[in-house]
Amino acid sequence: MNQNVGAMDKRVRTAVGAVAGAASLATLAGSGPLPAVAAPVLGVVALAMLATAATGTCGLYSVLGVDTCPADAGGPR
Repeated sequence: MNQNVGAMDKRVRTAVGAVAGAASLATLAGSGPLPAVAAPVLGVVALAMLATAATGTCGLYSVLGVDTCPADAGGPR
């Protein structure tokens, strides 16, 4: 699968994943204001964001035809 996630997109996904993961852990610990059902949902969101940032490939982008990775990056796509 070709990479379709650019550098800025990776940074945003990493930040969103970190925030969602921290909120999930805070909810599990009971110190967050969210209901307990939000913890696993936020955990899945965090894992998805961090995984797509790490691999540089987003399945939803592939389906929708979106590509934020520059074609002239010089590296493998």
